Amino acid sequence: MLVSDFHYELPEELIAQQPLPDRAASRLLHLSRSTGSFQDCRFRDFPALLRPGDLVVFNNTKVFPARLYARRKGLKSEPLSPRNPASPNFLRGRVEVLLTRQLQKNPNEWECLVRPGRKIGVGEQLFFGDHDELQAEVISRGDFGERRIRFAEVDDFFARVEQVGHIPLPPYISRPDTPVDHARYQTVYARERGSVAAPTAGLHFTPEVLAQLAQRGIETAEITLHVGLGTFQPIRTEKVEEHHLHAEKYLISREAAARIQQAREQSRRVVAVGTTTVRTLEYAARHSGGEVQPGSGEADLFIYPGYNFQVVNALLTNFHLPQSTLLMLVCALGGKENVMRAYAHAVRQGYRFYSYGDCMFVD
Repeated sequence: MLVSDFHYELPEELIAQQPLPDRAASRLLHLSRSTGSFQDCRFRDFPALLRPGDLVVFNNTKVFPARLYARRKGLKSEPLSPRNPASPNFLRGRVEVLLTRQLQKNPNEWECLVRPGRKIGVGEQLFFGDHDELQAEVISRGDFGERRIRFAEVDDFFARVEQVGHIPLPPYISRPDTPVDHARYQTVYARERGSVAAPTAGLHFTPEVLAQLAQRGIETAEITLHVGLGTFQPIRTEKVEEHHLHAEKYLISREAAARIQQAREQSRRVVAVGTTTVRTLEYAARHSGGEVQPGSGEADLFIYPGYNFQVVNALLTNFHLPQSTLLMLVCALGGKENVMRAYAHAVRQGYRFYSYGDCMFVD
């Protein structure tokens, strides 16, 4: 299967650059897996599209300001504009570091992406913040800007990251992060800190919509998958099957596992909010004899057409980049022909795409 089979043309003006004032005002494209038909809706219609007995599963991960800017040892420090990384003073002589995964065995060590990557070698010393609030050393080097760095110990690492870091907006959002993004690039149910990108299907929910689910008797559950490089890394092979995902940490509580297993035993639908939820549930089932058991680990399951779903029956998801692993997962559930036709319709109808864009419900 070729990666190019999952290409589609998208006018640049359809890439959402700002969130809507109202989260729930997004459009929703409803795609039927069985018939291949689709219908234009609004996200506020989502509770009405569910069936009595459905179990909706959310990813409650929380984004932290994982984009940091550093100076290299020996370079003169300059005044920074803390919330405007696009300013000339900020970028001149600076190194951009995107933290992607904290290592379990040594919490001071992180996998990350650096830019410009070619200049940053092993042994390089990096200093973050106007007053060197954080310091790190590059301890290994990978391809495509990947590095492993070790931070010097501090009293409260994440407090300092919150002080000097930036919300890691995706590269297709062509502006610096703002205070608005600190609230809007986060789901209203985010609880567990650890993601470098938002599980964007959840960005549409409001407390009112969640209350509507409860009023309709729709059961819910929460799992955690910390979004890292595995979710958004580009595919650099020609054949889909040759791509491998980076692992991402997940946690499934006893309560969530029990609700998911009960829904499956009673032949009720499991509705995943976002592709990260899908990968977590399917990975857990594949590694526990088909059952979703409580526990934690690192998921690296790559789902593409031909995959046999064991847990998930329906999916709420945003519109994804061409030739991306996320689009391939949606095609695996909804059928490649169905999904690509739906995407073409969304383009013609002027839907808003990607992280701050509209959504699609596949059932």
